Amino acid sequence: MSPQPAFTVDLPGARVAFSTRQGGVSEGPYESLNLGILTDDEPDRVEENRRRLAGHVQLDPARIAMGWQVHGTDIASWPGPPPAGRNGFAAPGAQLDKVDGHTTTVSALGLLVLVADCLPVALAGAGRVAMLHCGWRGLAGGMIEKGIALFAEPPAAAVGPGIGRCCYEVGPEVLDAFADLAGVTDGRMLDLRGVAEARLRRAGVTRVEHTDLCTSCHPDLLFSHRRDRGVTGRQAGVVWLTR
Repeated sequence: MSPQPAFTVDLPGARVAFSTRQGGVSEGPYESLNLGILTDDEPDRVEENRRRLAGHVQLDPARIAMGWQVHGTDIASWPGPPPAGRNGFAAPGAQLDKVDGHTTTVSALGLLVLVADCLPVALAGAGRVAMLHCGWRGLAGGMIEKGIALFAEPPAAAVGPGIGRCCYEVGPEVLDAFADLAGVTDGRMLDLRGVAEARLRRAGVTRVEHTDLCTSCHPDLLFSHRRDRGVTGRQAGVVWLTR
């Protein structure tokens, strides 16, 4: 069976890709399409994996923007491709802004977040796209609401693979952060996807597409930070305008 480097979703005027761990050159715990340069993987392998993903989704690596993720809610706006010194996808080691979301109105400019259990959430509508890195802290801090506020009207959304309720046991401080949402907890288990869905719907989004796969349950297909106790790779969510 041939590898599946990414799942794709079409949104209004845009395309979304959620990468997997298949189709790359990395080995061991990072096998095979690891995109995380800050892991203990060989940097040249990560660079090759990034080139392969860009080729698979037919984007120029120099036209893919990313940030240094800190589980916050800041969103960078990109008026064009990342300039030299900020082009961290094509040139790993570049200085990146500490942001967990990106937005643009520029066609064929990819916006990327890295994940290994958190949810990548893409938004698209009326000539704008956004990509959001949504772990529990970002969701609790209002990342989805901040992303939707960038649009003149509620956009369509696509939510990629993330850790499922089946595998995501959390402490009381995390459960308390979502006490206002019905049906997203079961004892100590949190439904992160259910939280994202509820926040999107509450903000007026009517179209939500899900690539509903638990990262922890699919070791052949997806990296999982929790399942692999931190020694693992990173997959990505990427969105870009197609017109």
